[in-house]
Amino acid sequence: MKLGISSYSLVKALNDGEMTILDVIDLTAAQGGKHIELVPMGYTLTDNPGLIKKIKERVKEVGIEISNYAIGADFLPAAAEAYEQEVERVKKEVDVADALGVKRMRHDVSFKPIQETSIQQFEKDLPRLVEACQRIADYAKKYDIVTSIENHGFYVQASDRIQRLLSSVDRENFKTTLDVGNFLCVDEDPVAAVKKNIKDASMIHIKDFYYRPASAHYLGEGWFQTASGNYLRGAISGHGDTNLYDIIHVIKQSGYDGYISIEFEGMEECRQATKISLNNVQNIWNEI
Repeated sequence: MKLGISSYSLVKALNDGEMTILDVIDLTAAQGGKHIELVPMGYTLTDNPGLIKKIKERVKEVGIEISNYAIGADFLPAAAEAYEQEVERVKKEVDVADALGVKRMRHDVSFKPIQETSIQQFEKDLPRLVEACQRIADYAKKYDIVTSIENHGFYVQASDRIQRLLSSVDRENFKTTLDVGNFLCVDEDPVAAVKKNIKDASMIHIKDFYYRPASAHYLGEGWFQTASGNYLRGAISGHGDTNLYDIIHVIKQSGYDGYISIEFEGMEECRQATKISLNNVQNIWNEI
């Protein structure tokens, strides 16, 4: 197992101009991370060969790896022309992944408001999603890159929907970036969901949430609602209500020996929160 940090964990400092992605790489190494996952928020790598070169030089200097390149995408625009443009755009992001030297790349497929995420709508949209994922996976194959879909965004978030998409795409180099906490967003038990999807994981995110039932009121800032109206707030890994002990036990028992990223999205100061999260997850892994 190689434990590291997603740059998304430091997105507040990146967006506020307090850190650059090179600073995040330095921080990852200083905190004991073995790899960094690049999520281009607060910086951009598209059409930016100079920054790509600097990143590759910096990770080599500090002795860590780049594990994954994770981007957004939406393959359900209204116009057919926009669909083709989006597929071609994501192919260019595959080129960026290759320029970085990574062999894993996550791309989204669509985001919809909760009221438009029914299983009926999913089945209706599935053929377009499958075609786009197949075309991108086939393009990435020449680079020996594994593409993946993450369980987030409400629409393709439940474990069974991930499985449905993976089986329909039917490509050896199309897997899932498995976020252990995100299943809570669609009110699914994370331990059961991880058991379903671990065999198809190319990458794992460890994320924790505080949880409150739908009947809770006056929670203040920082909370959002799940698909069924319960409340979640991002937490330092090990501080929240997600059962990380059982989840990590499932991961370890499965034989997974790849990259695991800390993905922090809570209200605490992000640098300290990331360090605590990293230490907690490493300690849990060693303990079980």
